[in-house]
Amino acid sequence: MNVPAITVQETKALMESPAPARLIDVRESDEWELCRIPGAELMALSEWPAVVEEKLTDQDEVLIVHCHHGGRSARAADFLIRNGYTNVRNLTGGIDAWSQEIDSAVPRY
Repeated sequence: MNVPAITVQETKALMESPAPARLIDVRESDEWELCRIPGAELMALSEWPAVVEEKLTDQDEVLIVHCHHGGRSARAADFLIRNGYTNVRNLTGGIDAWSQEIDSAVPRY
């Protein structure tokens, strides 16, 4: 699995740019209820591949995938790349790193 990574700092800058990426959260709904990164969209990994077919229709769109620490999102990003998506990144450290390095208001768990 060779998935391109992106740091939380790079993600923040990209999310604040005139052409922000889509931030895809692959955690489960109970985790989503605990905390989330503003602007993220929940697409629980347990609902793949159906959710991908329904919600991710542009295979060239810039996608940043994240989970709690980066493991599940790496699998999700690998799935996307293997299925023809061309601009996918895995958020290094996941929402935990986001909480520690970008926004301490996002609870850690």
